[in-house]
Amino acid sequence: MKFIDLFAGLGGFHRALANLGHDCVLASELNSELIDLYELNHGIRPRGDVTKVPVDEIPKHDMLCAGFPCQPFSKAGAQLGRDYPGSGTLFDDVLRILKFRRPGHVILENVPNLLRHEGGRTWAGMEAELTKIGYDVKSTLLSPHMFGVPQVRERAIIVAKQGKESLSEFVWPGRRRSRDELDIREILEERPNDAKYLPDTFIAYLDAWQRFLDIYPDDMPMPSFPIWAKEFGASYPYVGHTPSSLPPHALKGLRGSFGELLNGHYEDDWKNLPPYAKTNQSKFPGWKERFIAQNRELYGFDPASFDAWLPSIHPFAPSFQKLEWNWKDGPREIRKGIIQFRASGIRVKRPTVAPSLVALTTSQVPVIGWEERYMTVRECARLQSMGSFAHMPKTRQAAYKALGNAVNVDVIQAVASRLLGHDSPNPTIH
Repeated sequence: MKFIDLFAGLGGFHRALANLGHDCVLASELNSELIDLYELNHGIRPRGDVTKVPVDEIPKHDMLCAGFPCQPFSKAGAQLGRDYPGSGTLFDDVLRILKFRRPGHVILENVPNLLRHEGGRTWAGMEAELTKIGYDVKSTLLSPHMFGVPQVRERAIIVAKQGKESLSEFVWPGRRRSRDELDIREILEERPNDAKYLPDTFIAYLDAWQRFLDIYPDDMPMPSFPIWAKEFGASYPYVGHTPSSLPPHALKGLRGSFGELLNGHYEDDWKNLPPYAKTNQSKFPGWKERFIAQNRELYGFDPASFDAWLPSIHPFAPSFQKLEWNWKDGPREIRKGIIQFRASGIRVKRPTVAPSLVALTTSQVPVIGWEERYMTVRECARLQSMGSFAHMPKTRQAAYKALGNAVNVDVIQAVASRLLGHDSPNPTIH
């Protein structure tokens, strides 16, 4: 069977389909470094911008694969959908090729929010366009952890097949292992030579928050809400209105970040409020009111101990004055977990699965707590079932970005196997 690979990136679709014995007759990718790497890894040189390829130059093929750009639909972006400048209309180029070549099968991949964007209306419109040109369409959310790969990364997977009700007997590949059965150590190396270790400043963040865990009452479960240390000792108004919606004198005698006394002078008090409280809106959203209330209640359990601890995190950037503990009933040892340094705080997760790889900065790559280091490029590649790829981008930043944008080989292989009627193989971590 012949297939084409659009918006090809590192070539996850290519490897998945090649593993099933199929041949790529055209690939398309904009990034010049990824074009070179694709040729090295897969033996075919991608063409550039698919929007500039005349449709009659697209070879005949049996399957179209496309992980079209996700920015228009990502919750991390502006969510402009098909109105997104530059890439919001790339689905139209997929349609353009489908209308001309009429391949029998289609697999598309995107962020989960594609299916929810505009209350589901965006995807409903796209699905209708596929149906109009003769395809039966199904969509779902799948994550690598469902296939034995220790990464939680939900993605929208869409399959289509020519012919009315042609997918009536299609069944999505099922969960092979439960999340709790997985172990991140399956894809890790012990202190690899190319590891990037945490700088001293980040070690200080972990040490300070470990001291918090040490003083946290043993008989209390760890909070499921984000811990916002700036709320410890605070008493500024937050229910039904924000500090900026009140006259300055209304804050006099109350307390801001870390219990700093407010004096009723706007400029002084503004400096002593948490960043998330500095808004010109008249009312906080409900979730923020709830988090503030929960943190003030938490502080009230042992204010003396927390007050003694607070000075240790005063010098930190606001993001690192927050902790998200996502390891219910786990040992209260921060270095036994998988850690991420995020804008929303330091997040600690149980060492069963890695958080989702995303095309963000190097600093947000998962951290192996017990070795105080970031995951290497090769380890992240294994999370995308690309560990056997011989060539990766030269810089860490470029490699992490490419992997964050990639499709997972094992997920696509399992879906394609079902779609094409193969005996479903057991995906393995390479």
